[in-house]
Amino acid sequence: MAKTIMTVDDSSSVRQMVGLTLKGEGYQVVEAVDGKDALTKVSGATIDMVITDLNMPNMDGITLIRELRKLPAFKFTPIVMLTTESQAERKQEGKDAGATGWIVKPFKPEQLIGVIKKVLG
Repeated sequence: MAKTIMTVDDSSSVRQMVGLTLKGEGYQVVEAVDGKDALTKVSGATIDMVITDLNMPNMDGITLIRELRKLPAFKFTPIVMLTTESQAERKQEGKDAGATGWIVKPFKPEQLIGVIKKVLG
């Protein structure tokens, strides 16, 4: 069965690009527009991985990661930040919150798929 990956980004063009890349590799995709939307959509869903932006309205990526990590189903789920931020402090903040990895935008589709294959096994 195909793995399901949630993409969380307030930019529809980024969600579309990530979604096309993932679907092209055979993954199921669930999209959310921000952290609050993502938390609503994970309830009762089987999500194998989350790819989230950092800077979003309503709830940012770091807060989303902290909230997801509180849920038993997401204790060990890979969560990758996909953001324009590349400062070491922000990366450390993401790691402390529970992020599995960090990809800086703009990204190459093969780079994204490489990271996904690495963390999903």
